[in-house]
Amino acid sequence: MKRSATVALTALAPISWGSTYAVATELLPPDRPLFTGVMRALPAGLLLTALARTLPKGQWWWKSAVLGILNIGAFFPLLFLSAYRLPGGVAAVLGAAGPLFVVGLAALVLGERASLRTVLAAVVGAFGVSMVVLTAEARLDAVGVVAGVISSASMGAGTVMTKRWGRPEGVGPLAMTGWQLTAGGLFIIPVAALVEGAPPALDGKAFLGYGYMMLINTGIAYWLWFRGIGALSATSVTLLGPLSPLTAAVIGWAALGQALSPVQLVGMAIAFGATVAGQLAAARTPRSFSSTEKNDQNISMDLTDGAVRR
Repeated sequence: MKRSATVALTALAPISWGSTYAVATELLPPDRPLFTGVMRALPAGLLLTALARTLPKGQWWWKSAVLGILNIGAFFPLLFLSAYRLPGGVAAVLGAAGPLFVVGLAALVLGERASLRTVLAAVVGAFGVSMVVLTAEARLDAVGVVAGVISSASMGAGTVMTKRWGRPEGVGPLAMTGWQLTAGGLFIIPVAALVEGAPPALDGKAFLGYGYMMLINTGIAYWLWFRGIGALSATSVTLLGPLSPLTAAVIGWAALGQALSPVQLVGMAIAFGATVAGQLAAARTPRSFSSTEKNDQNISMDLTDGAVRR
């Protein structure tokens, strides 16, 4: 598959995540973010694992658990804590700064040397998002800021380590996604029980909302995300992150009647332009290969050499 098609498919993940706020506020029970995290992750993880019909083996039990905690189990609760303690705009900006974590970690762990254009794209993208979501009334809360920063760092580390470890031989992204979502959902359960108590009563709207969250917003979206990490550089994938708050702003305008000011429209154009520029810059940067890609590459070279010898 061409790189542009892979980028487009991977971009569907953050675009889908941009619908989370609208679905949560319109369909789901209020004040149950951790229960929502469990309902998003665990059923989707079990479903994908069943479809893949593959369980982890050996060291992949603990590796899947680590990745699941970084990408899901720790990320979701910290993200929700940040959202509750901060105005939505501030929390979104902290999330939009996630690509900067990945740029730094990818350089240290993967040897991916980010160009100046890539770094500028990450900074400008975060600035554009801030124009869309920040308001003059925004106030900072220390706990919320720390939670937001750690949540971005957690998913950034998860993205880089997902790239670093690759996949076991013969295992596709569907199984890897299922393992991580299951591990992450199981990690959240005791936290949700301690903080929120018993699950709430669910009506038809809630079942519809959770069904969408589980299948589209989490199962398919994270499968596309982890598939993209396997095919693209970690930096290239994370630079698609600003599409999430931009999508949320568009849905708020189109479906929830929220107005968009000229400053927000300019910010959207800046953030989208930075996302495109970041992909162009990442495409020109030589990237490292995960263990899975190296194995695939070696197999391909062996087959080619064998054909030449024959």
